[in-house]
Amino acid sequence: MDIDHDLQSIAAQERALVFPRFDAIQAWLLGSLLRELAMARVHALAIDVRTFGQSLFFCALDGATPDNADWVRRKVRVVEHFRRSSYAVGLRMQQSGTTLAAKHGLPVADFAPHGGAFPLTVAGAGVIGSVTVSGLPQRLDHELVVEALCAHLGLDYGTLALAKA
Repeated sequence: MDIDHDLQSIAAQERALVFPRFDAIQAWLLGSLLRELAMARVHALAIDVRTFGQSLFFCALDGATPDNADWVRRKVRVVEHFRRSSYAVGLRMQQSGTTLAAKHGLPVADFAPHGGAFPLTVAGAGVIGSVTVSGLPQRLDHELVVEALCAHLGLDYGTLALAKA
């Protein structure tokens, strides 16, 4: 995996995956789509869609554990704080050889810079929330969210997917 290439690709994903509007109905549709994808692939995941301050969709599929829900909470905090994908933040930390605790004073108990949380961006408003999954290896968590966002927004996932590792 090439960190620089992934960071460039994630920045392109963040620029492209923008909603014209977002509400509770959009959250339900996006969360339901993620649930369908995960069930079809037999993934044990926790799935969360929220605006900052309000959970709009949450489910834990068979095989998911309380740890998955806690990972979701910690990944969401990264998107809330940085307004970036949790995977991008984690890759930046890895690239610079530091941690969120060392660089920003953010406790590991509350912040997880690992793949799976992606900012929900609305045109003209900016980042208003996040969509998060936990249960797969972090790069796959990230890509599942991007795949679902592409499908929901009618964009070609093939052009936005990260390069094969």
